[in-house]
Amino acid sequence: MDNNVRIEPMRPEHGAAVLAIYEAGIASGNASFETQTPDWPTWDSKHLPDHRFVALENNTVRGWIAASPTSDRCVYTGVVEQSIYIEPLARGRGIGVRLMETLIASTEAAGIWTLQSGVFRENEASLKLHTRCGFRVVGVRERIGQHDGRWRDVLFLERRSDVTGT
Repeated sequence: MDNNVRIEPMRPEHGAAVLAIYEAGIASGNASFETQTPDWPTWDSKHLPDHRFVALENNTVRGWIAASPTSDRCVYTGVVEQSIYIEPLARGRGIGVRLMETLIASTEAAGIWTLQSGVFRENEASLKLHTRCGFRVVGVRERIGQHDGRWRDVLFLERRSDVTGT
């Protein structure tokens, strides 16, 4: 773990760096079906304000994690989808684990019982991170969408809370 990195709640002034890291993930070809980075107001409107964090090193954003609702139906208020992105040069330093642990604590304190995520089968680093943080594969969404002209599978992962009584 990198002790020079601190985890803090995401603020609007982190927006440009968050989007730049997201854009690097998109460019990798194994992080998202998205092909363009949204503007900050669009990104901001889709993520829960109380469950988004950044990893800062010398006041520079090195990674981020955020949760978004999976449904507007009240029975699913305890289920959120999480997204995590780490700056390419900062990978492999434990930042992802620290961000994930922070989000888990935040969501559990709020009574959220399930974190879910969809990860491309080829994204081995993300799959290892999720597994290390208590996620399990609950299914494969085969050929769920096209990315750069080819069909892609997505592994559907979830982490059930140990503390919310589920």
